[in-house]
Amino acid sequence: MRYLHTMVRVADLDRALDFYVGKFGLVETRRTEHEKGRFTLVFLAAPGDADSARDTKAPLLELTFNWDPETYTGGRNFGHLAYEVDDIYAACQRLMDGGVTINRPPRDGHMAFVKSPDNISIELLQRGPAKPPQEPWASMPNTGAW
Repeated sequence: MRYLHTMVRVADLDRALDFYVGKFGLVETRRTEHEKGRFTLVFLAAPGDADSARDTKAPLLELTFNWDPETYTGGRNFGHLAYEVDDIYAACQRLMDGGVTINRPPRDGHMAFVKSPDNISIELLQRGPAKPPQEPWASMPNTGAW
């Protein structure tokens, strides 16, 4: 398992970057604009991690700026933790066997979501290419929210 990033939603991207980059000292490693989804992602790294993070895409802080105004309540400003795993199906099975609810099953062989006991969303991502769809995951419905 490898730690990838933590995502937080921000209401004002310029203000957030002023704080995280200008004041806090993080370094922007990449930015993507998603016109269809109407959001911008900005990935930041600690200065000591910046060079390697550009290549490995970890460890990072992901700022998500939704272009349409939204009031974030109930922790909506904090998105999720993300971890890359060697085998998404084995990881989900191990968690499920331990009593963890798989909120978003890995139907696509690539991504799943679970929640911590404190209700923090955790994204699991398959290392490398997605695995072929496999039961019981392929037909498993979502449970709750993530």
